[in-house]
Parts: sequence; C-alpha cells; structure tokens
Amino acid sequence: MSLSVKHLLGIKELNTQDIETIFRTADNFKQVLQRPIKKVPTLRDTTIANIFFENSTRTRISFELAEKRLSADTINFSASGSSVSKGETLIDTVNNILAMKVDMVVMRHSASGAPWFLSRHINASIINAGDGTNEHPTQALLDAYSMRERLGDLKGKRIAIIGDIMHSRVALSNIFCLTKLGAEVTVSGPPTLIPKHIESLGVKVQYDVKKALQWCDVANVLRIQLERQHKPLFSSLREYALYYGINKSMLDSLEKEIVIMHPGPINRGVELNSDVADSDRSIILDQVENGVAVRMAVIYLLSGKSEALD
Repeated sequence: MSLSVKHLLGIKELNTQDIETIFRTADNFKQVLQRPIKKVPTLRDTTIANIFFENSTRTRISFELAEKRLSADTINFSASGSSVSKGETLIDTVNNILAMKVDMVVMRHSASGAPWFLSRHINASIINAGDGTNEHPTQALLDAYSMRERLGDLKGKRIAIIGDIMHSRVALSNIFCLTKLGAEVTVSGPPTLIPKHIESLGVKVQYDVKKALQWCDVANVLRIQLERQHKPLFSSLREYALYYGINKSMLDSLEKEIVIMHPGPINRGVELNSDVADSDRSIILDQVENGVAVRMAVIYLLSGKSEALD
C-alpha cells in the first residue's frame, strides 16, 4: 500500500484512492490499539520531528502518540523559546533539525501555505498539522473516518458543517474530503462567518441552523475562532449561542436523530451545550480515539515501509 503523494500537505492533493488506502490502513492500526501491547516495531529506525509554531494540545499529543505506537524516535520543537524568536528563518530552523538525520516532519504553522513552501526546499516528507486558515488534512481524515464508522459508506450522506467557516482550516479540509467521498455538504453559520463564493467548492449554504440540522445526517460543529477575527463579526458570544448554538431541546425537536461531531476544543455553552457534547448522539471522543489510528496510517504510508503491521 502506498499513496500517490510524498507529503500530506492538504486533502486537495489526495485522490479518492489515497483516502480509502488511509482508511484501510487505519482499520488495521485501530485493531493494534485494542491489544494489551499497543505498539508495533514498524518505524523503529525512523526519526520524526514535530515542529509546532502554533499552540496545540489534541493534534500534537495525537501525533506524538501515533509516532510512539509505531516505535519511531521523536523530536519535539516549539517556536516559543527557540531561535525563531531571535530571527531564524523557517528553512534554517528545519534544516538544522534535518541535519540531525530526521526522516519526517510534522508541522503546524500560522502562515497558510508554509508546508508547501517548505516541501520545495527539503527532502524529508512533510505532514501538515494545520497551516493558517488553509487546511488541516489529518483532522478531516479522522472526521470522515469517524463518520464512516458510524454511518457506513459516505456517498450520498448529508453533512452539515456549522460555525466559523471563514477562519476554519478544518472546514476547508472537510469539504475537500467529504465531497471526494461523495457526501453532500452544507455549511451553516452567521453570514459574516461564511466566505463569499464558497458554493464554488460544491457545497450549499444554509444560514438557518435549525434547517441545516433538519437536513443533515451529521453535524460537524466548529469552534468560534476569536483569535483569528481581527474585527467583530457578531455582537456577542451570547447572541451567537442564542441563534447558532446547539442544545438538547433543539435536537429533540428534529424529526430524526443526527450525529454530533466537534474537532475541539469546545466552547461549551457557545457552539455546543454540554447536554449535546456529552450525549449519546456525540462521537467527539470517538474522533479523538480515531485520530491516533488515522495519523498512524498517514505516517506509516508516507514512510514507505512495507513490513507487515504486526
């Protein structure tokens, strides 16, 4: 098994076969993670650098755990307290790390396109762990994998992405991934948080969240990213929660049951109430669990190793 790409820079560069290959490989690794010894020796001669120029908890821990489950050696780099604060360039930083014989780089950066830029200057494989407001490919893969686990084949399934679409790299990667898999996608949220011309990506827009929920099979709810909003785009979080937040009574009023997802971290009481986030409808913790298996699959496939998984 292999991918058609050397790097995972974005979902846009993957074809449907690549996505299915990642999912099949993740199925195998998920079985490994159910064993008493949750580790395989597959990448014991591989060194991976986790280079994060932005804060992260879930993604960083998930990648580190995936690497350790594959027996890879890891180097963790954080921009804060590093030579980046002294003016060192991105290329110099990465080349210094690669001089230590690193085979793969997992990178998160605040600048959209940073992984693409880096891929043209270094030989190691790069996995994009989120770049600016552009893409977050492994999050989209684990989201789609989790939906498939609950619903089966995603072709024809209705997925609503609700919240801050404008500033979310998760939204864009989800749109690319889900449409490649044949799902119908609608985005929903305040008009000020929906990008213009987003319909050109093959999605529909619904500003009424209740109608979006009634339409969909899965609601993937996104965090309001105040740190990326350089001017007020709605009057208050209270107003947002009133008109666009999802609570139990809203879901109970629907004519069907839907699946609730969230990439985290959750602003409880804003985009989701606790009685929804912690309910049986929610697969949020399944997303977290599946994230390790999916990232193990991506790392394994990009490593070029051909050993048996066990």
